[in-house]
Amino acid sequence: MTSQTRRSIIGALATAPLWTVGTSAWAQTTSLKISHQFPGGTINEGDFRDRLTRMFAEEVTKRTKGSLKFEIYPGSSLMKTNAQFSAMRKGALDLSLVPLNYAGGEVPETNIGLMPGLVTSYQQGSAWKNAEVGKELARILAEKGILIVSWIWQAGGVASRGKAIVDPADAKGMKVRGGSREMDLILKEAGAAVVTLPSNEIYAAMQTGAMDAAMTSSTSFMSFRLEEVAKALTTGRDKAYWYMFEPLMISKTVFERLSKDQQAAVMAVGAEMEQFALKAAQTDDVAVAAVYQKAGAKVVDLDAATVKKWQDIARATAWKDFAARNANCANLLKLAEKLL
Repeated sequence: MTSQTRRSIIGALATAPLWTVGTSAWAQTTSLKISHQFPGGTINEGDFRDRLTRMFAEEVTKRTKGSLKFEIYPGSSLMKTNAQFSAMRKGALDLSLVPLNYAGGEVPETNIGLMPGLVTSYQQGSAWKNAEVGKELARILAEKGILIVSWIWQAGGVASRGKAIVDPADAKGMKVRGGSREMDLILKEAGAAVVTLPSNEIYAAMQTGAMDAAMTSSTSFMSFRLEEVAKALTTGRDKAYWYMFEPLMISKTVFERLSKDQQAAVMAVGAEMEQFALKAAQTDDVAVAAVYQKAGAKVVDLDAATVKKWQDIARATAWKDFAARNANCANLLKLAEKLL
């Protein structure tokens, strides 16, 4: 081998990307952005949804030997809450942990993620992933450019500035945030005026009196400090008709740019995060009651008979409306009802 040939080979090796151990392709370090609307914390403290994104990022980085790194943007600091889903579809945002139903205006099928009375337990919600309804929902989202990384369900209730909203009759004449088109439909049927806004804007609306009550998850009741503006809380710690699907999702365009081993790491770690999310959500359902009692609020739980009252209203209004949107919606509802 001549000295000239040797120099050429060394030069080529010096400019080539480094081989990442454990991957099936040549790969350089890629940095992905994760956006969400919840308060930021650390990997050990704070809103569990923020913690989950940090745990996910740390473990994927470890498994990919540093070829994948992540930047976390909490509190809608990267982009507005309602812009995240659309941005992922276009490949302008890498990942987001966001209530799926926030995309309902863009993709009607996503409204099934907060359908009153359709999910009434964590066991039932967790079964979606491997059931027909979950597979069909994942297929529809993939067609729209979104892949589900972690399946996350959260129970919720109602925080109110005045009287507690327990029975449907209690909502009459009140200005209430339901959290989805379908929740709004049952509230209207109960005689309430609906207010539409993301959960990170509830505090200001309740503080100013623009809203009398809000439905949201147990975790958000605490993370957004709504006990400071609420005098009553109806919890979801035992029974609930408000269950929200709030997955960690990735842009399909972005995902397909990753190596096969990077893709496998993202999906494997995402699945592992689901048990953490389940336990954390259940813990928050109990913890929120203590937080509100300490703040002096009246705390009320639901019983099966009351849940059924709301569910009966939902069947006649929200479920019927959703099924009429298109064939996909009708099919999703039918498949979800198999798990009731």
